[in-house]
Amino acid sequence: MKIALFSDLHYPAVDERIPGLLEARAGFYEEFIGQFLQVDADLHVSLGDLTNYGMPHELRNIFSLIGDRRDFIHVLGNHDNYTLPKEELLALTGQKRYHSFETEEAVFAFLDTSRELDFERWGGWMEDEQLEWFEHIIQHSEEKPLLVFAHHPVFNTTTGSDRDNGSIHPDIDMRSLLSQKKGIGMFFNGHMHCDSIVKEDNWTFVQTAACLDQPSFRLIDIQDEAIIVAAIDLESDEFRKNAAIIYDNINHFTHRPDACGTDMHRNCAVSLIPSSPVL
Repeated sequence: MKIALFSDLHYPAVDERIPGLLEARAGFYEEFIGQFLQVDADLHVSLGDLTNYGMPHELRNIFSLIGDRRDFIHVLGNHDNYTLPKEELLALTGQKRYHSFETEEAVFAFLDTSRELDFERWGGWMEDEQLEWFEHIIQHSEEKPLLVFAHHPVFNTTTGSDRDNGSIHPDIDMRSLLSQKKGIGMFFNGHMHCDSIVKEDNWTFVQTAACLDQPSFRLIDIQDEAIIVAAIDLESDEFRKNAAIIYDNINHFTHRPDACGTDMHRNCAVSLIPSSPVL
């Protein structure tokens, strides 16, 4: 089974009076989404901040690019929740707040770590009802690999997750929940706009950079003996040029030139062989 994912796309509303900005937005996002959806995978996932401010026309525009060509799941990010209440946002996108499913290969859980209409706090939060649901998913996954997808990282795991508003709030004891996992667990997130991979006990935390900073996505390949995570870069001068025009001329986004980490921050293999160490 294969899963393609990206994070922090930040599709923005733009000031059409700025020369070249409208064309740069069309060129960058149409090409990025086109190449992403061309990847042969069973599932295509956005790890949140799909839009820059969650405006209805931002959401409609990006979902019109995605269309129905692939099975697509979007987890909510803080930027997606700045304009509409969650109920209205989800009605517009047709997505679910949080949910899970199971296949022969693994259990998959998609979390909602975003706050609603909160401009002052951009860190993550989960209410008791969702935490109880997530605990049930962890416990019932037993030895089967569990892959978790969320916008915010677990506190003090991947790069930047120790900063204020950089993670799911540290008052939420995520480690107590994750420690109940019997077998292999993998936690995929965005939010901090840089690539990072961290191993902690039986969990591997994989953070993906913002697409405007590092035009790339990740491909997860669940094989019989290992789960392989590989970064796929979309390199071209036109990509970089259009991205720079966009991030230099939109609000609520700060370019991070150090978004792309070394190979150890971008690719990994997690062994599924019993009693074998995680690579």
